[in-house]
Amino acid sequence: MDFKKFLPWIIAAVVVFGIYGWVKGINNTAVTYEQDIHEAWGNVQTSYQRRNDLIGNLVNTVKGAADFEKSTLTAVISARAKATSVTVDPTNISPEQLAAFNSAQSGVSSSLSRLLVSVEKYPDLKANENFLKLQDELASTENQILTARTRFNEAVKPYNTHIKTFPNSIFAGMFGFKEKPYFEASTGADKPVEVKF
Repeated sequence: MDFKKFLPWIIAAVVVFGIYGWVKGINNTAVTYEQDIHEAWGNVQTSYQRRNDLIGNLVNTVKGAADFEKSTLTAVISARAKATSVTVDPTNISPEQLAAFNSAQSGVSSSLSRLLVSVEKYPDLKANENFLKLQDELASTENQILTARTRFNEAVKPYNTHIKTFPNSIFAGMFGFKEKPYFEASTGADKPVEVKF
């Protein structure tokens, strides 16, 4: 049997399998990175959900202080409702969706800060054991949110790098992989907080 006759076919088969393996590697790596982003986004949502649950308990505790400013409580309740209504699909997350989510969560943080500053005028409420416990849990949750957002950005970076690097970018576009946005600081976060008493 003449081996030279089959040599071009063997070389072609090796090249085809090599290209197949390379393209498959590009796709599967992007899928793996995208799943990491989904997991990280789930952790972000879990942290924000914990904060929203705690805010409900905090509001109920503060309502017990009969003469507490109702407008402050209403602002917190309204911001919380708005924040829970903003949903983001991690498979098609866009900068606009993330900005809307960030804006809504920023509204919660802002109204919550005003609530906690208002509490300073109510010595009985400040000494309330349930309130103090909730305040500690909220502080812990804010740290969890920061960590979850940081890990989300850490998951986005290798994915974006992988799909934007040439020649991966050619195949990533063909497979429908799109760049994911990063979490950014809320508008005005670069300015120092002004505390008034």
